Formats: sequence, structure tokens, C-alpha cells
Amino acid sequence: MSKASTIGRMPWRRLAAVALVAVAGLVAAGCNKNGGADVNRGKMLFTARCSTCHQLADAGAGGGTQGPNLDDAFHAARLAGEDSDTIAGIVKAQVDNPRPVVPNPSASMPAHLAEGQDLNDIAAYVGAVAGTGIEPPKIAGGPGGQVFASNQCGSCHTLAAAKSAGTTGPNLDDALPGMSAAEIKQSIVDPNAKIAPGYPPNVMPGNFEQVISPTDLSALVQFLQKYAGKTSSGGKTASSGP
Repeated sequence: MSKASTIGRMPWRRLAAVALVAVAGLVAAGCNKNGGADVNRGKMLFTARCSTCHQLADAGAGGGTQGPNLDDAFHAARLAGEDSDTIAGIVKAQVDNPRPVVPNPSASMPAHLAEGQDLNDIAAYVGAVAGTGIEPPKIAGGPGGQVFASNQCGSCHTLAAAKSAGTTGPNLDDALPGMSAAEIKQSIVDPNAKIAPGYPPNVMPGNFEQVISPTDLSALVQFLQKYAGKTSSGGKTASSGP
């Protein structure tokens, strides 16, 4: 969100304490509540929008260093007994009013990168996991399977090998068999290049090539090419082709 070294000349490790003071009034007034927030959706949004600048253990693959490591930033707050709602309120305040506000985007996060329900969901997710040492779920399939899990691909897609049953996007056991590695990669990094029948454009984030490192992206493509269209036990499932 901002440069990892300072907030107005202040070390990032003091971020949580500063933010707690700054939003104390909001917390006391109950403005940190996240009624109706979707933590799972928040994780997807964080991965797509925030992980290019921030590290968060639960988010798994990727993670930038331009902004503070959120586990480090909120570790002290966790030890002090701050709850998830309070941390979520701090996140909201930081997104609405990042400090310092300067013209250089490499030195400061622009205000209002997320608003409304998107911000509620992101804040609830960060509030639930930051500073807790939570790690992403482990699944079969080696490094590529872990990239699939860490980036919450299964929340939108069905893939038997990953035991996922998302329905927002196409069933990968049906859509991917027969596709080349290049075609699978394109479907990840440029999802609007070829829209699957029955699905609208602009649903899948288009920045995974920036969010996922080249090594992890290659591992993910290999994982999908190897396992899509097969059950977890190795048998073929019915496939309707790409």
C-alpha cells in the first residue's frame, strides 16, 4: 500500500500502533464492524489488488515488498489482544486515508483503492489472518497445486484433483483437457482473450501475471495441464473439451 520503510519518517513496524491511535475514535464508535463481509471473497480481492505490494502469510504465493508486511505490521496488535474487527477497522482507515499522501505512487498508496463491499471484504480478510501465522491450505499436486490453493482458484472453479467446487468460472475438468500449456497460461493472464460460453467477461482478474511470479505461474500451468480432467485418484472424468 505504501513504501515499506516509513510513514512520514516513521518505521513501518510501528504502523499498527500509529493506525490504532488514528482510528481509535472509529473503533469506539463501532465503525470497524464488518457486517456481511465475505472473508473468502476478501482473500481473492487481496490477492488480485494488494499482494503486488504487500506480504501476508495466508495469501501464500506472491507478495510484494513495496508496502509493509502485514503480518509484521499487526503482530504486536495481536499480542496486545486486538481483535479481528479492530484490525479490519485499521485497514479500512489506511485504505481510505493512506499516509503519507504524495504524488509518487512508489512512495505512497493512492487513496480509495477499494471501496464499499470490496473494502469490507478485504478488511475482514486481513483482520482475520494478519499477524496470526496462518498459512495457506495444503493440497496435492506439488508446487503448482499449492499455487492453485494459495490464489483461491478453487473458490471460482471446479477441479476434482484440488477438491474444489467453485461455480463462478468454468469447470476446469471440462474446459482444460486438450489445451496446450500456452493456451492455459493465456486463460490465466488474459482471461478476456477467449471467453468460455455462458460466462460474462471481466469476472476473472486480469493481473495474475503480475500477482503470481513466473516460476509459480509455470508450476500452476503444469499442474492444471496434468490434473484437469482427472479425478484425484487418477481416473479420467467426462470432458466436453476446451
